[in-house]
Amino acid sequence: MTGSLSTCIYVTALVLLLVAVMPAIDLYVCRKLKLNLMGGPSPNSASETFMKLRKAVIFLVFLIYLGGLMYIPFFSRSATEDYQIHIALFEDLKKAIYIDFGLFGAIYDVLTGSSADIASHIRITNQSDIAQVYLNIMLFIPLGYLLPYMSEWYRRKVTVRTTLTAFLVSLAVENLQLITKHGFYDLDDLVTNTLGGYIGGLLYLAFAFRLTHPDWKAELKRYRRWKKNARTRTLYPFARKVDLSRTVLLGTDETAVWDFYVKKLGFRVVRQLVPEDSPDTSFLLELGTSQVEIRCSNREEDLPEQFLVITSGNIEKVKRRVEENGIETGPMEADPFTGMSRFSFKAPDNVTVSVINA
Repeated sequence: MTGSLSTCIYVTALVLLLVAVMPAIDLYVCRKLKLNLMGGPSPNSASETFMKLRKAVIFLVFLIYLGGLMYIPFFSRSATEDYQIHIALFEDLKKAIYIDFGLFGAIYDVLTGSSADIASHIRITNQSDIAQVYLNIMLFIPLGYLLPYMSEWYRRKVTVRTTLTAFLVSLAVENLQLITKHGFYDLDDLVTNTLGGYIGGLLYLAFAFRLTHPDWKAELKRYRRWKKNARTRTLYPFARKVDLSRTVLLGTDETAVWDFYVKKLGFRVVRQLVPEDSPDTSFLLELGTSQVEIRCSNREEDLPEQFLVITSGNIEKVKRRVEENGIETGPMEADPFTGMSRFSFKAPDNVTVSVINA
């Protein structure tokens, strides 16, 4: 994209409009409609419809952005006769900014001189190349900003996943430019586009996340306090490698367990153990990454109240699906710990299954 002052101003204004105005309008509308952006139940009876409409509007904004992003390299210019490759990193930028003192001279001026003295040694020889770098960064900021706005998956690791996606999208664009002979395959673009995606993720955390998660300060304070104290605890060094994947339940009838968990809910039987000299039967069931171990005594006995908690990204569809299969569910309510939506239903052997919105 050819850089110019007017283009830089125009693109900057659009990015600022997206970053600052969009979440403010989103929050205002959601408050008027009494929608819960935290994922919990809303007092508005039509909240599910409005939340779907909200997601559609955000997705439409993302599609418009993608259309503009694809237009610039592929439709705003004609194809060339030859393949064009530029892999010298920031060579044009180095030529565009001329500094007439060396490293030690720069350190000396920083320590002893004024800003005017430092500026007198710097000369801009090509504004277009500087604007080009700036625009390449700005054009990918909306990508890093909108992805976590739309997707829970990106919100879990905002900077890492948005930066990686920006890199892959930029790599795809550069390769398509090379194949179709539209512009340069430019290593500078790959670096600056990726940087733009990273900045977009940071801006999401700074603006949209703070507006839509009013308790972020308290959550951050609790996290920092835990992290400070947890460093000396036994399992902290292994925290990233530890995962809860198995819940153990007690059962009384293996047929009831099979009918409910396998036939109705759809768990996969990983293994079934039947001891030779015992009526007991043990099942290891699996659904996704979650495992449930059920130890059946195969005799009548009163079992204590038991709980099985699972998470899902689309809790409304899960609830409808459960009810369609003849399982009575409780009302949608807010989880007291996270505020997320959840519902529960009864399983054999005094088990309560709770499904929480991920």
